[in-house]
Amino acid sequence: MKLSHFNFELPEELLAEYPSEERDEARLMVLNRKEQTIEHKMFKDLINYFDEDDILVLNNTKVFPARLYGNKEKTGARIEVFLLRELNPETRLWDVLVDPARKIRIGNKLYFGDDETLVAEVIDNTTSRGRTLRFLYDGSYEEFRNKLTELGETPLPKYIKREVQPEDAERYQTIFAKEEGAVAAPTAGLHFSKHLLKRLEIKGVKFPEVTLHVGLGTFSAVEVEDLSKHKMDSEEMHIPESSVEVINDAIAKQKRICAVGTTVMRALESSVSSKGTLNAYDGWTNKFVFPPYDFSIANTMVTNFHTPKSTLLMMVSAFAGHEFTKKAYEEAIKEKYRFYTYGDAMLII
Repeated sequence: MKLSHFNFELPEELLAEYPSEERDEARLMVLNRKEQTIEHKMFKDLINYFDEDDILVLNNTKVFPARLYGNKEKTGARIEVFLLRELNPETRLWDVLVDPARKIRIGNKLYFGDDETLVAEVIDNTTSRGRTLRFLYDGSYEEFRNKLTELGETPLPKYIKREVQPEDAERYQTIFAKEEGAVAAPTAGLHFSKHLLKRLEIKGVKFPEVTLHVGLGTFSAVEVEDLSKHKMDSEEMHIPESSVEVINDAIAKQKRICAVGTTVMRALESSVSSKGTLNAYDGWTNKFVFPPYDFSIANTMVTNFHTPKSTLLMMVSAFAGHEFTKKAYEEAIKEKYRFYTYGDAMLII
């Protein structure tokens, strides 16, 4: 398939700038692949599609406040620094994106905070907007990380034009977030409330966890018409043995195995054994899933409504079928579903 197959017109008013008042009160579109039917529900109705010993695989990554604002030495120009990944804790080296990039060259220094106790020196250019920074801070590593958290801002996506609000720090985090390292939330998980998880647990549903630290690679634009030539950025992931046992047991019992989000699906598909079961894993993945593709582990999926031409839409299309996905998106636009991070959700069974 080609990139142009994944383009569509999205009315701007369908971009969700704010989440639902209650996490589980987003709308839910249910796609039944076998029957080729589409139902319109609320997210809390998800419980009706799961039974005892079915599983929902959750991504327990935690978003850190990755967006910083600093000032360039001498000129005082305001520079946005987006922290991507820590390269070396000891030397405090980080991969970052800077904006405006044209003003930032090797050797420049940036100062952060009113007291300017945190300084960063540009030591390398990685891409047109990418830089490697060495942070200089007079304190322990723990104090340095606390300083980053104090100065950082919740990294809401750029399409959300409003200012970041205090509530975003909590709302842009899943309730099961534990392992810090993501620069964006695994958005399908944002719809789960404590109440809904408890009701599912009482019903006997299990929640094995994996970790995939969402990087900007997930959202990087695909710029080649031939999808086989697109290269995904690597993202760090971890699948513990305890989760592997629960998931492989569910495979053996032919239970419903639901990947909560494209990040979970990518993690699962990155560590499949030759027998079609899941292996434990600790490392990185640059797995890119697009149609046609045979999925090995999950047979159900929860996801949000994604941007045109995105790798996320391509994965959903591979799972639900391209024509069925297209039909569902046309219906979503007609029925005014809300798109993207704070939008509504889709359950594919």
